[in-house]
Parts: sequence; structure tokens; C-alpha cells
Amino acid sequence: MILVTGGAGFIGSHVVDRLIDNGYDVVVVDNLSSGNPNYVNENATFYKLDLNDFDKLMEVFRKHKIEEVWHIAANPDVRVGSENPDEIYRNNVSATYVLLEVMRKNNVKRLVFTSTSTVYGEAKVIPTPEDYPTIPISIYGASKVACEAMIASYCHTFDMKAWIYRFANVIGKRSNHGVIYDFIMKLKKNPNELEILGNGEQNKSYIYISDCVDAMFFGLKADDWVNIFNIGSEDQIKVKRIAEIVCEEMGLNPKFRFTGGDRGWKGDVPVMLLSIEKLKSMGWKPRYNSEQAVRMAVKDLLEDLL
Repeated sequence: MILVTGGAGFIGSHVVDRLIDNGYDVVVVDNLSSGNPNYVNENATFYKLDLNDFDKLMEVFRKHKIEEVWHIAANPDVRVGSENPDEIYRNNVSATYVLLEVMRKNNVKRLVFTSTSTVYGEAKVIPTPEDYPTIPISIYGASKVACEAMIASYCHTFDMKAWIYRFANVIGKRSNHGVIYDFIMKLKKNPNELEILGNGEQNKSYIYISDCVDAMFFGLKADDWVNIFNIGSEDQIKVKRIAEIVCEEMGLNPKFRFTGGDRGWKGDVPVMLLSIEKLKSMGWKPRYNSEQAVRMAVKDLLEDLL
């Protein structure tokens, strides 16, 4: 039996679908702060539950005899950290500690964890490899570094194994945050003008959700006690180009208004491209580049939102 935290969310729900397609029995735990119960696979067992609730989480583990955990639950919005650091700490760091303790007490030895490119901060090496120092500039990135460190220490101390995946920007169907979602919502309110945070020159890597999930399952072939992989595409796309694609797909021609500066918000990393050579050397590579992923994701979200 596999437990997926955040299984009602964007990435988590796609992982649950894949696990069930592969024949696994799945339990989903999600507090629905950013998830949607309609996204939970009907063949999964679902609990609306906060991961910080130790006693209730223990009950779920014992009832279902959990053997493996995919820990995807987190507050996914990087910008929240500058406004409410406590929310990031509680939902990311504290929740991960409670989960690790419940795993330890139930002798669960396998953990898959979703981390982020923001752990690297403003990397001087582009594309950025997994062994680059983790010096984050956002509270969100810092929370993920803390989680990675705790996971590694638990693996060493309690003979667990972990697969840690550092994502570029993951996009596609069921996403409810991020630049594409924001642009669509802004244009629904005002189709004549689009506010773009920063100068629009921010240049980052984007990966389509199916490529991301493929990579996560592919990485399980590695068998060290802690396995760390970057997951992303091999190119970048600028925010202004994303805005153009959104407008093209919506059939709009608004005026662009830039807020200015080289980053969208405090903690935003303007340039990001991950090295995926480690996973590629094992035989995986993404099917879509950043622009293809963006266009597909725009179509997905327009289908969901309009």
C-alpha cells in the first residue's frame, strides 16, 4: 500500500493516477488547502487530513499498513513565503517532520519527495547540476532544503531510502497557480491589458506534467540510500513569450504592462535551467521543450477555466 500526501493537488493527483494505472493500492492524504477532491482518483482511498495531526496520521498508517510514501504535499506558491513565512514552515517543514516520525514509528522504509529548483537560489552555474550548493533566496526554497536535510538524516539514522526530485516549473492540466494560471485569470478580468511582474525577461525551464511524472518513476531505478535528481526540460522560455502564447491561445491582443525590475517578487529567481544529465545518463529525457510544454499547458488550463 502506497500513501501519497498532496494527492488531491496538481502534481500529486497525476502521480496517484499513474500509481493506480500501474496496479498499486493508494491512500491519499490531503488537507485541501490547495487541492481539489475532484482530482482524486476514484480508486484511491482519500482522507482529508492535515499532516501536522500526528495521531490521525498514525491511524491511517496503521489501518492501511503503508509500505511506501510519496510526499508531494506542500504550500506550492513561492510568493507566499515573503508574506507569511509561518505558513510555509508549517505546511512544508513541520509537516515533513511529522510524516518522517510517523514513518519511523511504523517502520516504513521508502520515501519519494518532491523538492524544487529554488533550493539552488541564484546559481552561477547554468545548467545547474545536483551537486551545486543549495543556497536559497526564498523561504519556500529554504523550507525544501530543510526537508531534504531531514530526509537524508532519517535515511541514514533509521535505514530508510529516499528519492528526492528537484523540479523546474511543472505545468499542465489541474494546475491552479503559477505564471500561466495568473495570466489567464488576469486576462479574464481585463482582456485589454496584461500586467507582467518584473520586466518579462525572466528566463526559466518548464516541464509538462506527463514528462515530470515519467521522470519520477524512471528515477526509482536508482538505488542509493538517498537519490537526488533534477527534473526539467533542456531549454528556457522568457515570461514575455509565455504571455504572448497565452494571448495567442485566448485570441487576445492586450497591451502588456510591466511592473519593472529583473524579478517578479522577493525571492524570485530570474534565470533557471537545471542540468538533467544525471537522469539522461540513465536513459530518460523529456518529450517536450519549454515552449511546447507552455502551449500545451495553456490549452489545458483554458479547457479547465473557460
